[in-house]
Amino acid sequence: MSELKLGLPKGSLEVATIELFKRSGWKISTSSRSYFPSVDDETLRCSLARPQEMSRYVEMGTLDAGITGKDWIQENESDVLVVTEMVYSKVSFRPTRWVLAVPHDSPVTKIEDLKGKRIATEMVKFTKRYFAERNIPVEVEFSWGATEAKAAEGLVDAIVEVTETGTTIRTHGLKIIADLLESCPQLIANKEAWKDSWKRAKIEQIKLLLQGALSAESKVGIKLNVAEGDLDQVVQLIPSITAPTIATLYQSAALKGVKWYSVESVIAESVVRDLIPQLIEAGAVGIIEYPLNKII
Repeated sequence: MSELKLGLPKGSLEVATIELFKRSGWKISTSSRSYFPSVDDETLRCSLARPQEMSRYVEMGTLDAGITGKDWIQENESDVLVVTEMVYSKVSFRPTRWVLAVPHDSPVTKIEDLKGKRIATEMVKFTKRYFAERNIPVEVEFSWGATEAKAAEGLVDAIVEVTETGTTIRTHGLKIIADLLESCPQLIANKEAWKDSWKRAKIEQIKLLLQGALSAESKVGIKLNVAEGDLDQVVQLIPSITAPTIATLYQSAALKGVKWYSVESVIAESVVRDLIPQLIEAGAVGIIEYPLNKII
């Protein structure tokens, strides 16, 4: 039986990625004692790997496909196929930014001011390329962690660090002087695996369902009943992907001689709290809101 070797990110993205796969149709179970999660799909073999290393394993063919950040693909200069970029809407999956930061009282205000200075970062290759492309000579050293503290204590002149909002960097008494790279999780594939028709079809299936789950993250379904006389007014209030689905209720004309309809649509979750009172006022009854797993 054919099998696809799939890499899942270990660490901060692990739990949320497994939840995303669950909503996409795959139940994945992990254990603190194993790097090989079980999955309810006998054609998948899952492995946990650090995002920093994922693209190298995919490039080598140790894995056929995997999920990692755009940042680590660039850092490793990996020759892999980017199948799709996954822009998450939930807070824990917001795109991250790699920024250049210096102590708050530093005279450095732009990247050119760092000529001849020392920079600490986990993204050494990327940072060296960034400054070399701009003909700014700097010394770049690898940071094993606590990177913000190194700049705050004067051990280095600047840092290149990842952030979402910049709050942590500011908390350490640093200021951001440049955004260098924005990164989102990406589904990547080994180029030789992509040439295999079965593996390619499997990777494209994963892509399709993951994208469907991501599309549904901030949306809900809504269903309601409305009398014929109020139908147009209610429908005008309801946003939808294309148009609301409208169906006649069974034997609805027998209900006091009034024809009734069922209306169903997919809407942004953020508008529901304001929309429901408006629908009731317009004549809607029996309103049901329900969560969605996928929109394809």
